[in-house]
Amino acid sequence: MSTMVYGHDLLALERFMDDTRHMIEFDVLSWESPVGDKGNRERIFLSDTGYERALASQSCGEIKIRKHAKVIEGHLLYDRKKEHSR
Repeated sequence: MSTMVYGHDLLALERFMDDTRHMIEFDVLSWESPVGDKGNRERIFLSDTGYERALASQSCGEIKIRKHAKVIEGHLLYDRKKEHSR
């Protein structure tokens, strides 16, 4: 079962803007979130400043970031999950 993702499409023009450096998918946990409605999953492309604001929103409990990718010339480089050492 897939979750509906609101916000920017994966091929949105924002992805290719000069100052875009990050893509995040996040769950909106609070009505105070600056983006989206509580209960939705959102995707947005961000500058470094926008990403810092998203991290601050996560620290305040407004959102929970589920996926992050660096954006380099329109290419998405997803973060890798940390491997557990055995």
